[in-house]
Amino acid sequence: MPRAYSMRGVMGAADRAVSLATDFLHLQAPASLVHDVQVDPRFQHRGVDLLWDKGGGSVLGVEVKGDRQGKRRGNYFFELISNAEKDAPGCFLYSTADLLIYVFLDVREVHCLELKPVRDWFMPNAKAYPLKSTKTRTGANLYTTVGAIVPLRDVKEAVPHALTTHRFSLTAPG
Repeated sequence: MPRAYSMRGVMGAADRAVSLATDFLHLQAPASLVHDVQVDPRFQHRGVDLLWDKGGGSVLGVEVKGDRQGKRRGNYFFELISNAEKDAPGCFLYSTADLLIYVFLDVREVHCLELKPVRDWFMPNAKAYPLKSTKTRTGANLYTTVGAIVPLRDVKEAVPHALTTHRFSLTAPG
């Protein structure tokens, strides 16, 4: 049976993931600027949540995914269908972002994946990974998201150059 979530719960997790992703990007380049474009219609259809201005004309698109309990299972959930009822593709397939920042919220761990090399590796190997679905309620509507369950170790072994990780302290700064 698929897991079910409320939109409120999903949005809270997404906000925490974006916050940790922003902190991670600032750790990578302290003088950089991060622009939140989640609600900007120019970026929504592109699967881009943040713009990371590293300076010197370098701006990268960033897609952020928050996983509330994935780290203990040791897997990524690569979203292949965002809304099965509307036959809408998942962000892992359509995002034009340069980076996919995958945040394991339960342990405050950030994985920064270069999206293109990871997607290029995954696509010919997709059938090797099981699919799982989740359901999300938005008011009276319920929609289904489908993704591949991909072990962290497989990505790390297949495309090690495309992965950077950082674990934040489990205690919030005071």
